[in-house]
Amino acid sequence: MADFGDDALGVYISIPFCRSKCTYCNFASGVYPASEHAHYVDRLMEDMAATGEWAERMGVALPRRVDTIYLGGGTPSLLAPELLERLFGAVRTQFAVEPDAEITVECAPGQIADETLKALAAAGVNRVSLGVQSFIDREAQSSGRLHSRAVVLDDLRRLRAAGISNINVDLIAGLAGQTFASWEEALAVLKETGVPHASVYMLEVDEDSRLGREMLAGGARYHAELVPTDDAIAAMYTTAIERLGQPGRGRLEQYEISNFGRRGYHARHNLRYWQRRPYLGLGLDASSMLREALPAADGKEPGYVLRFNTTDDLGAFLAGPQPVETAWLSPVSQHEEAWFLGLRMNAGVKVAALRREFGQKMVEPAMAVVGRMVERGLLSTDGKTVRLTEQGRLLSNDVFQEFLGLPAAEPERSVGG
Repeated sequence: MADFGDDALGVYISIPFCRSKCTYCNFASGVYPASEHAHYVDRLMEDMAATGEWAERMGVALPRRVDTIYLGGGTPSLLAPELLERLFGAVRTQFAVEPDAEITVECAPGQIADETLKALAAAGVNRVSLGVQSFIDREAQSSGRLHSRAVVLDDLRRLRAAGISNINVDLIAGLAGQTFASWEEALAVLKETGVPHASVYMLEVDEDSRLGREMLAGGARYHAELVPTDDAIAAMYTTAIERLGQPGRGRLEQYEISNFGRRGYHARHNLRYWQRRPYLGLGLDASSMLREALPAADGKEPGYVLRFNTTDDLGAFLAGPQPVETAWLSPVSQHEEAWFLGLRMNAGVKVAALRREFGQKMVEPAMAVVGRMVERGLLSTDGKTVRLTEQGRLLSNDVFQEFLGLPAAEPERSVGG
């Protein structure tokens, strides 16, 4: 198995509060009374303080050194400045935050009060992810966003004035009413802003979202009838890759299926997920991945990792500490993950590294899959590195499925926590 050494930890903190719920969203977030914010932060701090004891009991390594922190949501910037101060103070009390740690907070345009911006800067936040989704006002409004293009541009100015220049902008291809012309306009505005990072997502309509339920019912609410076709959405995504990669102002190189950035501005926290490095999730519907601290005592080979998720029920979370859903992943399962997570990145999967970590016997069946996918034009390889092709990125879920259930799979250990 690979030696991950004294790896640092990434900390993800879920803040589920929104000012409005987007039509396409199926996340564990919503519009809740501000009176619950303080109680929620109290519960976060309670769980944070208990993580060391829990990790020891579960037999997993919980690094104390932290090099990435990510507040996601929801809209974390809705928290009052004093709550943000308490929360970041608790993180620094429980963990040793590296001086150059990447500290990201998701913000909604038009919802960053001056006092909040000061609190973020004072807490050491050095990266902000703005949920813009569209620079076209009518598209933003039809999807439930509360901002205009002018508001976004003003927020970018304010963030930079506060010393936060590492900014990501989210865009979605496939919003209701979106056209190829409006998408080209949005990409042009994005490049003109000069932000060093962008995330471009193809709309995936979930049946648990308001938009998804309306589309299944054949209705017209939320402009469901104006959602572009899958083929149109795929074409918009391909256009984004081309436009953002063009030389000149605002050029952003694609380094992952949905992520584009200048050199030195790739999202370090998100890279942790794809590189299978340890992370701890706190708060509502948060996921974690920690490695086994000691060789297994139950006769199984060492090298398992523990993945676990917190409850997505806000009432249950606020009521007190909750059991977490846990699963031990065997080396076989990790090998499968190494393929479908690694292939997300443009750098691809290094075959020699997998052979060192998992052994030749485990990797060979996957190489047979690679051969079939190369013949279909979905993967490319030079014998050392395997990458998705342009077509492979459009059909990435189909490619990833091919690496599940490879021969010699073994059962996972499951426990309650």
